[in-house]
Amino acid sequence: MTTDARPVEETGPTDAMVADVFQRGCTSRHVLEAVTGRWGVLTVAGLRDGAVRFNALRRRIDGVSEKMLAQTLQSLERDGIVVREVRATIPPHVEYSLTDLGRRVADSLTGLLDVLEGSVAEVTASQRAYDARRDA
Repeated sequence: MTTDARPVEETGPTDAMVADVFQRGCTSRHVLEAVTGRWGVLTVAGLRDGAVRFNALRRRIDGVSEKMLAQTLQSLERDGIVVREVRATIPPHVEYSLTDLGRRVADSLTGLLDVLEGSVAEVTASQRAYDARRDA
């Protein structure tokens, strides 16, 4: 009895399958840009404590425009970081929250934010010293 089935070749992952943030076309780079942009970091961190309505999140993130927050949320939703839930009420009630992936990202970002906030005095001293050297 013969078969037309060909033997399955064992091959390693192709270049398209290997995630490498250092490669220009890698999906992980796009997500990194969305998450670590100015508004991405603050949006993810702002959602860490639970679901929030758009305007409450906008008030929390001082300085973000409505347009930029909407674009940021859409990008993060597309990447699976944020989920948008519309409740059928009058008026409609829309809340944003983090997905499981979003919570993992937020946990990592929170450590970075803690380091930065805890180092403001050190950063300020460094900036002053740098500026003094440049002005001299």
